Amino acid sequence: MGLTPSTMVKLGTPAPDFELLDTEGNIVSRADFTSSKGLLVMFICNHCPYVKHVREELVRLAKEYQAKGIGIVAISSNDADHYHEDGPEMMAQTAATFGFTFPYLYDDTQEVAKAYQAACTPDFFLYDHNHRLCYRGQLDDSRPGNDVPVTGKDLREAIDGLVTGKTISGKQKPSMGCNIKWKAGNAPSYA
Repeated sequence: MGLTPSTMVKLGTPAPDFELLDTEGNIVSRADFTSSKGLLVMFICNHCPYVKHVREELVRLAKEYQAKGIGIVAISSNDADHYHEDGPEMMAQTAATFGFTFPYLYDDTQEVAKAYQAACTPDFFLYDHNHRLCYRGQLDDSRPGNDVPVTGKDLREAIDGLVTGKTISGKQKPSMGCNIKWKAGNAPSYA
């Protein structure tokens, strides 16, 4: 497990398109969220201790902000051939066990992770109603073993700003977590 920071993509960058299968076999695309007030794209996986540490908060946050018109998707881009727990079958079990109210998508080719410049799990990208990046970075300051409570403070402040039309601070801290498990020869230059 290599501790990896998010890439901190330039604010204002448009959300890349995606069209991926969810854990129920449905195709989900960015276009499905055109009427949302915003779109939160979360790169997560099943096995990462950093994701496990915040998973219950992600479920709470999603329920709260989906009710306020924010579209939310989670994407697993890890190499499931070497990390079987991160493949579609186990993803479906995790989604059911934890009550995911958002689509949990599998990025088998890893092209979506590359397009978003995702580097770690968890990695968060929040886009406004025009699908322009307005927040990328951490959920909060909590990490496994640091005794800081998981509150979702940083991401919640950004989403609240988006929902209420307030300016979102450009001072954003990178997320930290396990590196995305790239397939052999597939790691992007930013990884």
